[in-house]
Amino acid sequence: MKLGRIFYFDSAHYLPDYKGECEKFHGHTYKLEVVIEDNIKKDGMVLDFRKMKGIVEKSVLEKLDHQDLNKILKNPTAENIVEWIWKALEKKIPLYSVRLWEGEGKWVEKTLQ
Repeated sequence: MKLGRIFYFDSAHYLPDYKGECEKFHGHTYKLEVVIEDNIKKDGMVLDFRKMKGIVEKSVLEKLDHQDLNKILKNPTAENIVEWIWKALEKKIPLYSVRLWEGEGKWVEKTLQ
């Protein structure tokens, strides 16, 4: 069974290998969707939503929210941010997918393969 939760964070970055407006320092409100897949446990849940929130907040949001992403990643494209988030969570929860919206209408997703 799959279970998901949506989170939001604000960060700024520039893309050093990009020619155009995104090479300038700018910010985004990111929307993050984390989906896990596992069996229902004895308590009737795949994972308590509150526990999932705590894990994502501690492992991801506390490190990325209101930060300069260039201090965390060499090239903070949406794709590289998703890879960073995946690595931060993969040993803590049974990840199925991580989807990140960079503003409205633009997203990248990594799924379990």
